[in-house]
Amino acid sequence: MCEKHTSKRLGSALEHGEAHAREHQNWSRRDFLTATGLLGAGSLLLGKMPIRTFQPSPLMAALANGDSDRILVLIRMDGGNDGLNTVIERGNSFYYNIRPTIAIQENNMWALNSQFGMPLSTNALQPLWDNGMMKTILNVGYPEPNYSHFRSFDIIASGSESDQYWNTGWVGRFLDNEYPVFLETPPTVPPALQIGVESNLIFRADEANMALAVSSPQEFYQIAQSGQLYDTALLGNTPRELELAYMRQTANAAFRYASSIKDAYARGKNQVDYPTNNYLAEQLAIVARLIKGNLGTRVFMVEIGGFDTHAEQYDYHLYLLANLANAVKAFYDDLGFGGNAAWPQKVLGMTFSEFGRTIFENDSLGTDHGWGTHMLLFGGEIGNGVVGQYQDLSNPDPYSDPAFSVDFRSVYSSVLQEWLGASPELSNFVMGGNALPIIPGLVPAATPTTGDNNACVLLGHNPGKTSDGSIEIKYAMMNDGPVRLQLLDHAGHVLRTLVSEYKDRGSYIFQFKPSDWYIAPGVYQYRLQSGGQIFQREIKI
Repeated sequence: MCEKHTSKRLGSALEHGEAHAREHQNWSRRDFLTATGLLGAGSLLLGKMPIRTFQPSPLMAALANGDSDRILVLIRMDGGNDGLNTVIERGNSFYYNIRPTIAIQENNMWALNSQFGMPLSTNALQPLWDNGMMKTILNVGYPEPNYSHFRSFDIIASGSESDQYWNTGWVGRFLDNEYPVFLETPPTVPPALQIGVESNLIFRADEANMALAVSSPQEFYQIAQSGQLYDTALLGNTPRELELAYMRQTANAAFRYASSIKDAYARGKNQVDYPTNNYLAEQLAIVARLIKGNLGTRVFMVEIGGFDTHAEQYDYHLYLLANLANAVKAFYDDLGFGGNAAWPQKVLGMTFSEFGRTIFENDSLGTDHGWGTHMLLFGGEIGNGVVGQYQDLSNPDPYSDPAFSVDFRSVYSSVLQEWLGASPELSNFVMGGNALPIIPGLVPAATPTTGDNNACVLLGHNPGKTSDGSIEIKYAMMNDGPVRLQLLDHAGHVLRTLVSEYKDRGSYIFQFKPSDWYIAPGVYQYRLQSGGQIFQREIKI
């Protein structure tokens, strides 16, 4: 038996009393603020559970001409998951010595291989492993870890170093690059979708929150069925009701994606029974239906909470892992219903958590805030395997956990480049210039081609069919939405706005006669903005 481990990290353990309570209070306060108001452009939270969605980027939509329309589903294990009890190194005597009470015994696990196993409570995942649809990444973390839930999640969400404070998220920066005119000409399909209450930093860009939030399944179902957030028909004429009606109408107008969600939800269908009393399963059922209804969103985020297991961890942690496993299994069964292999091959699921737990169990038969944790990947044709190095438990430091083996930003870079098809240059930018290597073979490599984002495309120009010097500027709208066509000088300054209106999907020709716009002969540029995208070409007049 080993001595009980006493944590020295102020605020990371129950025994730290007021410091620990204050850390949780700060964390909860931020979540409360996030959950009670507008999050930014196109973002709204209502009640308990938000939804956010990510619009397909040009690179991602180009995958339709390459591998596939690949989709990423982020699964947050909220509170700091205990990796050591999620994927266990079988027969490791050091593990059983430092966790005499809460260790997972050999007779209570199923085998990933001869070296590693998972608790029997997760055996719903075994078919995914056996069918080459599951991988685990061991001991994921970052240098100089922070043990505050609030701060560590900001680091994980932003992709920063532990001593850097960034106000944008890794997904937000990626989407901001793909949608540089998101605010001016937003897409009609939501750029990002999240279900679950938490900070929205992961989706934040410089000038906009790229995520839309709706807070409960019930309100989501209302949107999916009625195309609006709030009912205003039954309100009366009292001052309070008139004010409430105005606020509801404003919220309904802000929810620009209601029609797209309603249509996708009507087209899609859940074809398996999801576990009851399982919050994660309820979220994933919505995601599956939207995917199968061809919403067009390419990144989703869901969450399962409760992983801050300071006390009486053993049974409760197994219960949480069972909920995770059963929900994920139902999700992939739904996508692959009837032998359909296409959707499971297109959808990559990825778990993450703000940090791991201490390798030692504490006096309350739980674990405190620790360093590295394990990530799980799911999806058709990703194969099965174990990546990274397990924590070295042979000579434990009573005041510090073993160092991490895989930097979380390498995982992000691998997903951006190999799964979503981003260039190394874009991936490096998203990661803040931290050129971390990708993990070879983690996921099947994408083969994107050039293309548009299924929003619009600038087709070019040619002389008009008349002799009055007019020029035909051609463009196409793949979706309904606002469009702006402008003429710029050679330095890029806007000279004239030729078109600025809402257009239905279809092909258009703008008859541009320079003399009508008082434009002298010369070399200019013309720019099309729509669906959050921007296209530009040179024109000689």
